[in-house]
Amino acid sequence: MNTTFKTLSITVALAASLSLAGCATGSGSMPMDHGSSNPMSSTMASAGTMPGASADHNQADIMFAQMMIPHHAQAVEMSGIILAKPGMPAEVTALATKIKAAQAPEIEQMTGWLKAWNVPTMMSDHSGHGMTGMVDDAGIEKLESATGTDAAKLFLEQMIGHHEGAIDMARQEISAGKFPDAVKLGHDIVDAQQAEITQMKQLLTVL
Repeated sequence: MNTTFKTLSITVALAASLSLAGCATGSGSMPMDHGSSNPMSSTMASAGTMPGASADHNQADIMFAQMMIPHHAQAVEMSGIILAKPGMPAEVTALATKIKAAQAPEIEQMTGWLKAWNVPTMMSDHSGHGMTGMVDDAGIEKLESATGTDAAKLFLEQMIGHHEGAIDMARQEISAGKFPDAVKLGHDIVDAQQAEITQMKQLLTVL
């Protein structure tokens, strides 16, 4: 199954389950390419020409939520994979638990915004355009099959790149977004995930 479709399916299921559970939305607290031609940046640059914006939010806010939802969903998926493996180092399982606990409510929060704005919760072309740091099919399969220390190291390496991608997207929202809660979430993502990157790099030195 294509990674994008797989992740989007997980996103829909996760958002639905969170809604049914009545989870509260939160604003707490996801290489691989960081070139100057960031696709999210170019998309946001033309935001004013696209439908969906209003007085309280703009197209940059919409694109941020639509792209960050599947991005977060993959981080939740990856965390679930590592948490299901026996014998993982306690520090790694604690980090995976933290990532899952932080990002699942943020998916629900962003889904709520998009529904309130009467725009799709997924990008219409399902292309994953602009979602830097996503892990491809082969990478997910490798994580699923890895065991022991190899699995722990692979999770950390993949999640570092994944977090770097989320930080790029969040910084675009901070610079181009209008909706206060979305801009705040962008700041929260940068702060939380940069700290986690530092932690993951340190863990890689001792595994």
